[in-house]
Amino acid sequence: MAPVKVFGPARSTNVARVLVCLEEVGAEYEVVNINLQAKEHKGPEHLARNPFGQIPAFQDGDVVLFESRAICKYVLRKYKSAEADLLREGNLREAAMVDVWTEVEAHQYNPALSPVVYECLIAPAMRGVPTNQKVVDESLGKLRKVLEVYEARLATSKYLAGDFLSFADLNHFPHTFYFMVTPHAPLLDSYPHVKAWWERLMARPSMKKLGATMAAAAGANKP
Repeated sequence: MAPVKVFGPARSTNVARVLVCLEEVGAEYEVVNINLQAKEHKGPEHLARNPFGQIPAFQDGDVVLFESRAICKYVLRKYKSAEADLLREGNLREAAMVDVWTEVEAHQYNPALSPVVYECLIAPAMRGVPTNQKVVDESLGKLRKVLEVYEARLATSKYLAGDFLSFADLNHFPHTFYFMVTPHAPLLDSYPHVKAWWERLMARPSMKKLGATMAAAAGANKP
C-alpha cells in the first residue's frame, strides 16, 4: 500500500496536527514540502488540493482532503485499531466527550494561546515585526481563564475526554509545543494537573519524534 501524502512543511502547526495522528496509528506517510515563502501554496497545483491556498492538504490514493482536523478524523477512522481508537466512536458517551474537548481546543484554547506563539516566535522571525506585548498580555489573560477550566477537568480525569488518550488530546500538541518554547512556558506551573497532562503527552514517542523537528524550527526562530 502506497503511503499517504501530507502537503506542507512539517514544522507547521496544522501539518504537525495531522502528522501526530499518523504517528499514533502507525500509518506510513510522506511529507511533501510546500515552500510558503515561494508561495507554492497559492500555485495552481496546490490549489487543486486545497482551493483556499492553505496547508495542509492530504492525499490517499484518489481521496484528497484539506482542513487539518478533518484530515485527522479521516486518518483516525481509517487506521483505527484496538490499540489506537482515538475517536471512540463505538461508545456514544466517550465519542461525545472527545467531540466536546476537540471543540474546546478549536474555539477556546487555541484562540487564547496561538497569538502568544505568533507574537513571540513567528512575528519577529518571519515578519521582522517586534512582539506586540499588549496582544501577548491580553492573550495570556484569556489563556489563564481557559487553563482554570482545564485544571478542573484534568483533576478528575487523566486525559481530556476521560481516562483514555484521544484525538482531543492530540489536537493540542502543535500550538502547545511552540508555546512551551516561548518565555511564557512557566505559566503551566500554576496549573499542576495541566502540566502533568502535557508531560504525559510529550513522553509519547509520536510527540518526541515530531517535537525534534519542531524544536529545530523553533531554535532557528522559524516555527
